Amino acid sequence: MTFIMVDMGSVCKFVCLLIILNSVHLASSFKWPVPYKRFSERPPTNPYCQAGLIGFCPTGEVPDTMPKFNPTDRVEVWALKAPVWEFKFGDLLEKFHIMHDAMAFNNLNTGQNYTMEWYELFQLFNCTFPHLLQNDTLLWCNQGAACIYDGVDDLHWSQNGTLVKVAEITGDVFNKFAMWALNDNKTGIYYETWTVEEKPGGKMWFDSYDCASFVLRAFDELYALGATFNHSVHLNYTRIHLYSHEPQYLGNASVVFGPGANKTLVKDIIEFYAKFQSHQSMKDLLEHLIEAYIEIFKDGKFYFFYNFEYWFLPMKSPYMKLTYYEIPLPGKNETDLSHREKKLVWHYDEKAGVSHANSKHLSVSNEDKNTLHFKGHADDKDKLHFKKHDGH
Repeated sequence: MTFIMVDMGSVCKFVCLLIILNSVHLASSFKWPVPYKRFSERPPTNPYCQAGLIGFCPTGEVPDTMPKFNPTDRVEVWALKAPVWEFKFGDLLEKFHIMHDAMAFNNLNTGQNYTMEWYELFQLFNCTFPHLLQNDTLLWCNQGAACIYDGVDDLHWSQNGTLVKVAEITGDVFNKFAMWALNDNKTGIYYETWTVEEKPGGKMWFDSYDCASFVLRAFDELYALGATFNHSVHLNYTRIHLYSHEPQYLGNASVVFGPGANKTLVKDIIEFYAKFQSHQSMKDLLEHLIEAYIEIFKDGKFYFFYNFEYWFLPMKSPYMKLTYYEIPLPGKNETDLSHREKKLVWHYDEKAGVSHANSKHLSVSNEDKNTLHFKGHADDKDKLHFKKHDGH
């Protein structure tokens, strides 16, 4: 009699995958990349979602307002970058090109200057993964928003990062930009950490939406309004990529978790996100991250949340990368607009079966250094000492 040894763990995973794929909708009809969903109004946040010790934009302007300049004022536009979590790690993450992006406006006529940045309301980890509540339901605290506040802390931005003038506009252009910024902030309400693609440089499935993308959108809008940018300035931006075969659409929360839901699928999603809970002991967190590593890199499985809908990502090599791109300022010759990968910071070596992780996206904000963002490099000889804003 011959006995055949079967790895029941592998069988269970295979069966689970078949059930998941049987539950999904065909995604071939989707437009790629899936457009970021905008809303008519920003909804109220759930009281469960908390930002930590320091709330969002504690010293900013009154919500839904922007400064207004005289139409003939001369206004400088500056690009700002500083290392993520500089308050905790100093310039360490700058060495890996993990930077937070922002921008500033300096009114040459009045002497007024403002810092403007877009970041998470409730910290990066909460925007990337949901809270698993006691009743086995998921709560996402993933809103992001713009914050503009008086003053520019030139030391903070220039010491280990970038503080460089990129354009000069009129007060009239700034006022028009301010109207755009208010609408952009009202309609683009949630933060997205990941860029999901078929392969490096290949077809994009989902685009990220973070503070670097806000700065890029803002520069594009200023250019459309008539700003002329200094193309001798070179700015780089980092993305964190996931690589997968064509994503499989699962549905929104009411479909995935509502009446008649596939219990096996629900269990698998809950178990996946349970590994990424910030409110757990360091020992448990490390154990769960190892499990997640196996699930993502070995089993090729990732549950993704975009536009308040769930997707299944059949992951593929190289699975994940942190890349460092130069993106020219608006208006440069189109032949120079290619995005060039400057440095690979993080990749998964499939042959060796190990992850070479020099660093990991963390977060930094204007006050508590708590927002994810990216490294930019520029010729910073053109610097200006702005007045320092209290508390920054």
